[in-house]
Amino acid sequence: MSVHDDLTAVQRCLDDLSRSVGRLEQQLGSDGLEMRRVRADAAHLKESVALLREATAQPATPRRPELLTIPDTPYDDSLWIDTDDEGLGARHRHAP
Repeated sequence: MSVHDDLTAVQRCLDDLSRSVGRLEQQLGSDGLEMRRVRADAAHLKESVALLREATAQPATPRRPELLTIPDTPYDDSLWIDTDDEGLGARHRHAP
């Protein structure tokens, strides 16, 4: 089977699950915590399969990360006015 066929089969199963949960909800009521959890879990599964379907529909070309150029020029010293050098103590003081 292809991925598309498998996703279609999963979607059919989820539709059946949703109908069954609806029938259970009519019989048991929707007030209980357990029923709300089952309904929420079924909805999450449906959303996850939809996301998976979208991901497989896109081309499978690997995306290269965008390169960031870091300049060789020194940083502006005013960025570090209110900080201490870690492990070295305060600026302009001598170590013992």
